Formats: sequence, structure tokens, C-alpha cells
Amino acid sequence: MSDQAPVLLWFRKDLRLDDNGALTAAVQSGAPVVCVYLREPASDKVGPLGAAQEWWLHHSLEALDQALRKKGNRLILRSGRAVEVLSALADEMGAKAIYLNRLYERDEIDPLILEALHCKGLEVKRFKGQLLHDPKTMRTGSGGTYRVYTPFWRALEKEGEPREPVETPKAVPAPARLPASDVLSEWDLLPTRPNWATEFERLWQPGEDGAHRRLKEFVDRPIATYKKDRDFPGLEHATSMLSPHLAFGEISPARIWHATRGLPATEDLIHFRKELVWREFSYHLLVEFPKLGEANWNDRFDAFPWRFDAAQFKAWTKGMTGYPVVDAGMRQLWRHGYMHNRVRMITASFLIKDLMIDWRRGEAWFRDTLVDADPASNAANWQWVAGSGADASPFFRVFNPILQGEKFDPDGDYVRRFVPELAKLPNKYIHKPFDAPLEVLHRAGVKLGTTYPRPIVDHGIARDEALAAYAHVTGRSSEADPRD
Repeated sequence: MSDQAPVLLWFRKDLRLDDNGALTAAVQSGAPVVCVYLREPASDKVGPLGAAQEWWLHHSLEALDQALRKKGNRLILRSGRAVEVLSALADEMGAKAIYLNRLYERDEIDPLILEALHCKGLEVKRFKGQLLHDPKTMRTGSGGTYRVYTPFWRALEKEGEPREPVETPKAVPAPARLPASDVLSEWDLLPTRPNWATEFERLWQPGEDGAHRRLKEFVDRPIATYKKDRDFPGLEHATSMLSPHLAFGEISPARIWHATRGLPATEDLIHFRKELVWREFSYHLLVEFPKLGEANWNDRFDAFPWRFDAAQFKAWTKGMTGYPVVDAGMRQLWRHGYMHNRVRMITASFLIKDLMIDWRRGEAWFRDTLVDADPASNAANWQWVAGSGADASPFFRVFNPILQGEKFDPDGDYVRRFVPELAKLPNKYIHKPFDAPLEVLHRAGVKLGTTYPRPIVDHGIARDEALAAYAHVTGRSSEADPRD
């Protein structure tokens, strides 16, 4: 047993042992390691997590504790403000140093915390690993911020391959006496009355082992159709399903990139890697504009005439809009804590452009209900759809929920899975039951307005109103692309 003073290892959104820079450095220091996770108060502007992510966090912390026990250590849970809790824990254990990994979404609050810890005589060592590249080093030729994704991707390509991931330490030495820990069950992270997460357990395996299983399953399957198939929500195994594991840091982007190095350099592989880099781009935007989830990147949209109809918003959240692909997506979100990426765009466009409801309400709803809610990606994607963000979809691109359903769920498999009351409708009407003849509805057991709602808005009228609002903000008129 080392006679060195122990070091504190502060886990945050890096709930893994593999390719963990702070953990590796702590072990290499030769000192015993006290592994701690803090539940910080929301008033410190570091949370809270949404309800779906609280479910995930409970199971992820359990998994991390089990992994540490196999390495000769365990996870200590504490609640409270970071400076107070870490200082007290350092005093209790005689620790002189704190190791942690950088979180870019905390760039406003972390420097204050780290400076306060330093003032208390603690050495603080911070490491990278949340991203493939440091967003603050990515600059245009003129030294500015990238506002368009494609040049950002090309700039990363010029930097060459990302670093190699670091393997899991063989052991994580613990001090002879470990401090007391909070009891995880007493944090009340799991839903009970009711337990709305029953289907989560069948779909997800939170934790590092679950992340590596997902990665292996993905790279072991042919990736030759990834670029095309990823747009079809009715296809299983067409996407990696790694996003919640990335959101909690159960796997590093470097490990994911490394796992694809042996695959043929096809267009499909490049597209998958571009999805990883879109996450990087989102953090690049967040670092430059910390209020990405609260304020329009393009302040021209501050004058946009948003409306709010509480009944329509509730219908959207419940998957009762009368547009099947929208409703299927919102019900998948509720049942699985997840929504297919193509359908995220469709549902977001419907809220913003059909209902004219502020994108921030949608961003907040997704943040509460997605297990993969990410402060950079969630905000950047909502602003992309709204037209208010960097490299945004033009506001006049209004997704037609009928055409989108027919194009990307042509056989209605996705709708039938999540909107079972429409399951017996023929493919011709599965995305537009309101156009079906009465005899077709009767044979399918569908009674509009009773077993399934009529559309809460007319898409054609709503589109025209959205375009008029866009013209009001921009000072120019535009026409929607009929293919959307």
C-alpha cells in the first residue's frame, strides 16, 4: 500500500474506466485514488438532468461502481456544492490533488470552482477526452469561429487522425480507508409512481459494458448501407445507438473512431464519422456561444412572432397531433427515452413551423425526455431546425409530415409500431388517415376524433403562416420546398 497522500478523482460525464485521461493520470501518479461522483445542486447551473437521464444516471453509476470494485476500488457518492464537498473530502482523506476531465459545457462555472479549490491549497489537474479535438483550437483562416459545418469537417480532416485511445488501467489502487458514501437509492433517480421507464430496461444497458457492446454490434454489422438506411426509422440496427453512452461519457469518441479504423473507407464510413464530428461542431458552437440552449444564435430571430397554444403543445408531447409520423416519434420518445434522428427533425419542424411554438420549449421537452440529451447537440439541432442557428436549415424549409412519412417510412412499419391504433390501415393511408374513405377507416377500426385524433392544424395553412412569419423577420419572401 502506497504511503502517498491519496488523490481525488472527480467523475462527471466521464463514467468509464477506458480511455479516461484523469483516471489514467491518477493511477500513474502512484497514489491511492478516491473516486467520487457529486450530485451538485441545480442552483450551481450544472443541472438538473432531465427525468430520463436521471434513470440512466442511476444505472450508469451502479455500473461504474461495479467496474471500480473489480479494479480494487469503489465509487463514493456525495451531494452538495462542488467546492464545499471536495474540500471537505480532501481534508478528511488528506488529499492534496484533484484530477478531473474537462467538460466544455461547464466552461463558465468550472473556472470559478477550480480557482476556489486552488485557493484552498488543492492542486487541480484537468484532462481532455470529451471530444476528439479541442474546440477552442479550431479557427477559420481569419481566426474566427466556424459557422458552417462542411468547412469545419474539412479542417478536422486536415488535422489528421484523432489520437489513439488509452486502455483501461489494470488496477485502481484505493486508500486503506475509504470515506462514507451516499446511498444511491436515496437519490431517488428512478421513477416509481408510475414507473414510466419499464421499456427502457429492455432497450438499454447503461454503463461502459453496454457502450462497448453497442459499439461492437455496430462495427460487426455491414456498414455499407449506413448513409441511406439511417434515415429510415422502421429499420432496426441501422444506427449505432451510441448517443446516450456518449452523453454520459461511458465511451469516448476516440474509442469509437478507433473501432472504425479497420473498416473499408467507404462513403458510409465517412458519413458515420461525420455524425461524430457534428457533435464536435455543436460543442464548437456552444463554447463560442454558451447560451446556445437559451438564446437565438442569430439574433434576427428575436423578433420572430412565436405563438403558444397549450392544448396544441400538449398534443405534440403526447403524440396526438393527428399526423402519424409525428405521433409515432413523440410516443417512441416517451416509451424509449429516444427518438430516431430523422423523426427528431420532423417532430421539431412540426412544433416550430406548423404550431409556431418557440424552439426553446421543444428543446426543454427533449432535454427532459431523452436519455441522450446533450447540452450542445440538443440545442444546436433545435436551432438548426428553427433556422436561428449557425449553419441552420433555412426557416422556409418546412417539413411536410405526410411526405416525410411516405418517403422514410414507406411501409408504415414505424408508425404501426408506435401508433398501434392505425396498424390495420393500408400503406396508402397510414400517413394520412384523414384522407382515407370511411369504409377503409371502418375496416381498420379507426374512428377519427375518437380512436385517433384529427389533425390539430392544416399543414398547408400552417406552412403559409410560417413562411409569412419568416418574411416578417427577414424582410424577404420565400417559398417552401414542396419535396419537404
